[in-house]
Parts: sequence; C-alpha cells; structure tokens
Amino acid sequence: QFFVFCHGLLQLSQLLVSGYLKSSISTIERRYGLSSQTSGLLASFNEVGNTLLIVFVSYFGSRVHRPRLIGCGAILVSLAGFLMALPHFITGPYQYDQSVASTSSNTTDLCQPGAPGTWANLSAASCTPHASRENHEVLLVMFMAQALLGIGGVPIQPFGISYIDDFASERNSPLYLGILFSVTVIGPGVAFMLGSAMLRFYVDMDKAGTAEVQLTNKDPRWVGAWWLGFLVAASLVALSALPYFFFPREMPKEVGEVLHTHTHLGFPVVLLRNLRHPVYLLVVLAQVNISAMVAGLATFMGKFLERQFSLTASLANMIIGAVNIPGAMVGIVVGGAILKRFQMSLRQCSALCVLGMLLCLLGAFPLLFLGCPTQKVAGVTHWDSPGFGHHDMECNAHCHCPEKGFNPVCGSDGVEYTSPCSAGCRNVNIHTNNSVLNYTECSCIPGAGLARPGTCGTGCSHLFVPFVVLSCLAGILASTSHTPSFMLILRSIQPEDKSFAVGIQFMLLRVLAWMPGPVLYGSAIDTTCILWERRCDRRAACRYYNNTLFRHRW
Repeated sequence: QFFVFCHGLLQLSQLLVSGYLKSSISTIERRYGLSSQTSGLLASFNEVGNTLLIVFVSYFGSRVHRPRLIGCGAILVSLAGFLMALPHFITGPYQYDQSVASTSSNTTDLCQPGAPGTWANLSAASCTPHASRENHEVLLVMFMAQALLGIGGVPIQPFGISYIDDFASERNSPLYLGILFSVTVIGPGVAFMLGSAMLRFYVDMDKAGTAEVQLTNKDPRWVGAWWLGFLVAASLVALSALPYFFFPREMPKEVGEVLHTHTHLGFPVVLLRNLRHPVYLLVVLAQVNISAMVAGLATFMGKFLERQFSLTASLANMIIGAVNIPGAMVGIVVGGAILKRFQMSLRQCSALCVLGMLLCLLGAFPLLFLGCPTQKVAGVTHWDSPGFGHHDMECNAHCHCPEKGFNPVCGSDGVEYTSPCSAGCRNVNIHTNNSVLNYTECSCIPGAGLARPGTCGTGCSHLFVPFVVLSCLAGILASTSHTPSFMLILRSIQPEDKSFAVGIQFMLLRVLAWMPGPVLYGSAIDTTCILWERRCDRRAACRYYNNTLFRHRW
C-alpha cells in the first residue's frame, strides 16, 4: 500500500511536469517568439523519447529491478523539469516596448515628430547576433528537456502497474489500479491550476529592476512566471523518486491468490493476429481520432480562451483546470457506471460509444458560432478611421513610428492601435505607481483624442459562460465512451494477448495522435494569424488572429 501511495504521488508529479507546459504554452510563445506550430511540436516532443523506448521496456519488464528503474526514470523526469526552466536563467530579462522611459533605456513609443532617431535603438537593440543565438539555445534546451521527459517517463507507468499487479492480491489489485488511474486523470487538472497560480506573477520577478515593471497581467505584453511551475513540479518529482531506491526487487504476495501462467508468443505473430481483428482495429482507429483532438485541444484551449474572450492566461487555466477537466472525469465515471449497472454486451458497448459521440457533436456544434470577430485594430483589421488612408496612414506619418513597436492602446473611438505612436499620441499621464493612466493628444483618434493602455478586447464576455457550459457538456458526453471503448478492446481479443494489445494500442495512440495532434492544431492556428511579430527578420509569435477563422478552424 505504501508502494501504491508513492506511485500515485510520482504519477501526479510527473503529470504536473508534462501538463504544466500545456498551461504555460501561450506564455512561452510570447516570451520567446514562437509560432503555435513550433510550440505544438514542443508540447508533443516528449512522446518521441517515450515511443522509441517503450517497446524495450515492455519486453524486459520482468528481468530488472523495477522499483530502482522507476526511481531512475523519475530522476530523469525531474532533471527534465529543471531543464525546462533553465532558459529563464540563461537569457536576459524580458523586453517589451513601453511609453514611460525606464531607467535602463530612455526610449519611448510616443509620437515624437522631430526625432526619427530615438526609435533606432529600440529596433536595433533587439537584434544582435547574440539575440538570435540565444533563441536557438532556448529552443534546443527546451526540446532536449522534452525528449528527456519522455525517456524518463518510460519505466514509470508500465513497471509500476506490473509491480503492483504482481504483488497485490487479486481482490485488491483493481482497487489499486483504479486509484492510480484516477490520479492520472486528476493530474492535468492540477497542472492547469498550478499554471493559473504561477502566471499571476511577473516573469522577471527574480531579476533586478522589476520594481519598474509597468505591466498588469491583463496587458497583451504580460508574460507570467512560467518557469516557476517547472521548478515546483520538478522538485516534487525528485522527492517522490527517493522511496523507490529502497523498495525490494520482489515483495511477498498479498494473501488470497490464484496463480497465472504467462505464455510468451512470437512478437510478429501476435501483432498480425491483433491487427487482423476488425473490432480491435476500428476501435483503436476511433480512439486515435478522438485522442488527436484531445491532444490538440488540451495544448491550445488556454490560448483559444485568451484570444476569443480576452481572458488572462491565469483565468483561462483556472477554467480548464476547474471546469473542463473535472467534466471529462465525470464523463469517464458515468460511462463506467452505466457499463457496470447494465452489464453491457459488446454490441451495447459500441452503441454507447456511438451515442456519446453523436450527442457530443450536437453539443459542440453551436460552439462554432459562440464568439466575436477580432476587435478593430487600425492598420491591421480596420482602415476606415478618419485620416487612415492606405498611403502611410497620414495622421501619424509625422511620428516616424517603427514597424515593430507593440504596446496596444484602445482609442476613445473604440479602435485599437498597435502603439501610442501609431495612434499619434504625444502625451502620457502616469499614476503614482508608475503605471500608465492614459494617452492624450492622439492625432489619429477623432473627438477627444484620448486612449487608454491595453487592448480594447473582443467584447465577447457575454458569450463566455455559454461557451464554457457547452464545451464542458460536450466533454462530459464524449468521455462517457472512454471506458466502453477500452472494454471493446479488452473483450474482443484473446486473453493471453491482452497486455500486448494494450501496448500496441498506446503505441498507435502516441504515433498517430499525441505526437501529430498538437502540431496539426498549432499549424491550423498559425494560418489564422493576421499580424506577426518579427524578431531578427524571423517570424516570431502572433500578435493578432482573425478570431472568426481561428474559431472555425479550431
């Protein structure tokens, strides 16, 4: 029972490391200028290391000291977690364009008619050879960490489960495995809550000169302390790893036991026998499709909520961790309960799966329409404000704005401008705490010529609650088919092939769903971008999406 406890704790902290990345993905994109395709590849890269090794592990399972190997895997996972946070410590502080000259740089992005020179150092400074090399280093470290995370995770689940199943009594084994399974479902929820907590802190809170940070966490330039969660999760993994070095290779069996004989057949023979089985093949194919969807959704759901409903990253993670993931858990339990209550046949199992999916489709269909178009952004989505012609936007032509400045302001006319300069604002009023109150004398904004800092937002807050309710409902309905689909697989194949069939199933899910899913979703999201940030002449993160297209393609 102590082993089960330790294993639950280890699985939870391992899931914290891999799940936490998904919760901070939009933040890491913004901090290091990544496209969603790149970040999607990063999020699924741990599956690469995992898949390469999983076959060997399942094969050598009985010949090794399992607890010690689990411990070694956990140490690797913990190392990977610390590596994920490393980029924060090897790169300089996060730089963003600002209107109030700070002590470190006296540049400002207000409209300064007389001086085309003040802008030069802003754009030039961000593009030294060092900066572009730094970016490659960051990506290299993160991809290495993800590969390591996958490799370290290999022994943890299969060895833990086989060890428990070998030494637990027949009566208790299902209970222990049920506990572990529920932990794996709760894990991602806890990871998103951790993300929600960490992203409220500013990214450079540990570095000098943060007293003068003028961003609030609602600002589109805000970057939260994404690295902090990795340190927390990695420390937890390291702690959970310790007891494994003290468990024996074998334990006395719990009482109440029937012995089993295991037959080992040739690898290719079993593989072909299973793949020829139509039920097995079709169910695995269905699971591949839904898993690819879930992998993509889990990775970018936070980003979707942030963009569609103008939420902070912290709140988006809170919603996913507290509403959507528990919803999916409820669905899994309900599906299992229906199975148990009505003792369903295989045909009824598949009918239940089909029903769950059809109802999910019905619930999810309105989600296509629950959202608003992108806010009006002058020169990006909107060209008909007064004085905004197509030839160099006359109203701010005298300002000599740099192309890359990004410090969005919302004009009193309800139009957003990418910087105070592009709105032609000459003056800024500041609060006592050094944050911006408003901008005045803006030549591009009709009427009072006022602008407030930050984005105008999508004006979609009234659709947010219906969206969350419907998406949660769709999730509950879809996940009712989880348990019956597993039953279809376990009952449609010969008993002695069971563990092998499940192994092949997970292998196919990894290669066909968990790996490509986030990359496909990321690429689809990238196609809806309308304004890219540029860093050193490379395309970096996306500034504005066409929200309607984003929603439909997603």
